[in-house]
Formats: sequence, structure tokens, C-alpha cells
Amino acid sequence: VTFAHVFGQWIWTLAAVDTLLLVFTPAMRDGSGLLKFSLHYPKQYIDVGIAEQHCVTLAAGLACGRAKPIVAIYSTFLQRAYDQLIHDVAIQNLPVLFAIDRAGIVGPDGATHAGAYDFSFLRCIPNMVVMAPTDENECRQMLYSGFMHNAPCSVRYPRGHGPGVSVKKTMTMLPIGKAQHCRTGAETAILAFGSMLQPASIAAEKLNASVVNMRFVKPIDEKMILQMAAKHNLIVTIEENAIAGGAGSAVNEVLVANGIEIPVINLGLPDEFSNHASREQILADYNLTSDGVIATIEQFFANQACQYHPVRVNS
Repeated sequence: VTFAHVFGQWIWTLAAVDTLLLVFTPAMRDGSGLLKFSLHYPKQYIDVGIAEQHCVTLAAGLACGRAKPIVAIYSTFLQRAYDQLIHDVAIQNLPVLFAIDRAGIVGPDGATHAGAYDFSFLRCIPNMVVMAPTDENECRQMLYSGFMHNAPCSVRYPRGHGPGVSVKKTMTMLPIGKAQHCRTGAETAILAFGSMLQPASIAAEKLNASVVNMRFVKPIDEKMILQMAAKHNLIVTIEENAIAGGAGSAVNEVLVANGIEIPVINLGLPDEFSNHASREQILADYNLTSDGVIATIEQFFANQACQYHPVRVNS
């Protein structure tokens, strides 16, 4: 199923038991998986049209009362409401949940619709919690966790289908800011954010690398980062977001702040606008596939070997 479908099913289930829940969207009903919800719960559904700034401010205003607002919005269009996100939601520390669809590469829709920057522009905002699910079930649990957390929260997920993990009906509150250690390996630790856990895990099996599902970009799990740095010779971060200021940058900041000197490779979207192509092709171009991760890490250690064992040329 698609992540949008997971969101639609989750919101349907929760609205049946919580009449204070209100869903806001700036003309993204169908794409966000809200068609069924809008028809069955019209009093809890508010479509403001193509007015992203108004959407966020209205949700903030109602959050000042007893309402529990959820803003369903594409990553690229949340950019238009950045001022409102800061001044109307974050400064007042209001419990508004942002369900951010179309995060990362969107393929044929092109650069205008690519959700390449939300990690970067969200994690610098005080009071904001930033979550990135790796599969369908984790998406459901993160949405619930964000809804129950009494502060601004965001759950960002990519366009299209997940890896095929079954979704549990039971909703469980995840511990805020805690990563999940998935695999123990040797020299390399791969810290994966959101959609990138699957290619990271495949690469790790072939390279005997450790893998961590970071889950949270903010607050980031500093303890896990330091543990991985203490036990490995290389840290690799991988995210479907701009490298500049993104989740990998958050890892770098933790290492620098703690005086940790270790080689780090940040994999993500480069400082350029993506071309029109399939999502799979663009991810491959940026080494955000299992083959790309393997090639990058192998090249690093090959360069290290050349550095310490130079080839001698007979004179």
C-alpha cells in the first residue's frame, strides 16, 4: 500500500474515537489519501484550497482551543507556509501534527514537486519533532506518536508504496528521539533515515556493516550516534533529503560537539535541482540505492588502502 493510504486509514480510525481531531489540507485531498475521510467525517475535515499559509495559521488558531489539528500537506508546499510554521505554531509550542507527503524524490513531477528540503528547514526550528518512517507500520505508529505528543510534530514520508510491511492495528507510542539498532557489523556503521533503511540494510548484508534506523531527525539520538562512532571506523549517513543542513548534518554536529574524530560520508541529495526522471533513476544517479551505498563505501576503503600502501614505481 502507499504511505498516503496508511495515513488515510490511520486518520479514519482515530476520528471514530476522537471528535476533537480536525484535518486540514490545502487542496490535497486525493493525493493525501483523504477522499474517504472527507466524505464520512465532513465536520472534521477542512480543505482551505490552495492557501498553504492560511491552512497552517488556521490549524494553529484552533490548536489554541481544544482541537487536535493535523495538517496534511506535501513537502514542497509546506515551504510556502514556513513563516506560519515558525510564528504561529512553533513559537507558541502548539500541538499541531504535520503529515508531510511526497517527501524526497517524486520522479516525473520534477524539481517543483520534489520534497528535498524538509529535514533541513524543519530541524532548525525549536520545539519541532521531526520523524521519518521507514515502512508502512512505522508510519502509522509515528503518526500516532506525533498526534499524542503535546508539541509541534512532523512525520514525513515518500510518494508511492512502502516496502510491503504489514500494518498493525494496535497503535503504540514510540519513545521520542530514540533510534532502532537493526544490525551489528564490523568496520562501518550506516545511519539510515526514513525510506533509506531498505537500501542501507541490503548494502550492509554484503559489506557486513552495522545499521541503525534513526527514526528521528529531531531530537536526534545522540547516544546511539556516539555508540556507533566508538565501535566503528566509518560512519555513513543516508537520507532522501538535501545533504546541506539535513539529517547527516545533524549527525556531523553531534560528533563535532563531542570531539569525535571519525571519517563520515553523508549520502543524500546534492546541491542541485533534480531532473525529470523516474524516482528509481534519480535515486540511482545519487547513489541512494544499495548498489550505490556499496560502491561508495568500497571506494572509501580502497582510497584508504592506497593512502597507507602507496604503489611503488621502479626507477
